[in-house]
Amino acid sequence: MFPLFLNLTDRLVLVVGGGPVGRRKATAALTAGRARPLVCLEPRPADETHSSLDWRTEPYTAADLDGAVLAFAAATPDVNARAVADAKARGVWVNSASDPESGDFFPSAVVRRGDLVVAVGTGGAAPALAREIRRRLEEQFDDDFGRWMELLAELRPIVLERVGDAECRRQLFERWARWEWLERLRRDGMDAVRRALLQELHEAGDEPPSPL
Repeated sequence: MFPLFLNLTDRLVLVVGGGPVGRRKATAALTAGRARPLVCLEPRPADETHSSLDWRTEPYTAADLDGAVLAFAAATPDVNARAVADAKARGVWVNSASDPESGDFFPSAVVRRGDLVVAVGTGGAAPALAREIRRRLEEQFDDDFGRWMELLAELRPIVLERVGDAECRRQLFERWARWEWLERLRRDGMDAVRRALLQELHEAGDEPPSPL
């Protein structure tokens, strides 16, 4: 397996099947970018609230893959087999819920904290184990970790602008990645850590620190 992160922003993702598995895939696709309408035989559940998800209650056809860059086959085994064959014929990466080995990729269990994405995969061999690992990671990477990530992302372009020396920038980024900053953020709050990081940036760069 070759792990990678796909940028699905404004890309079409087709989900075939509207059961619990298909709905999970559609929700994941919406989180990452833009999902193609579900194609299924089930009526739209009353608790399905994603307004950007266009639910189609109609049989699957190969034409549903038009414009898609990724597909999830989460219907019955026979429909999934047809969707996999159609997707491969069109060069669209596809995953089959009923026969994972027939597809091109295996979905991962994911932890999201802001821009941080941690994905766990078992090659389709033990999805339950991947979910358990994700649960443990969710306990370690809490919401404060997401705020730390937001702060680092906020300051990165400022560092690139103010610090001309590449080695100095590298050392600064490495210092800011130490776990002590996360503990300090938990203790003192976001604003205090921002001021401390900006002070370090001032000492490394040529401009006065921001008053933020």
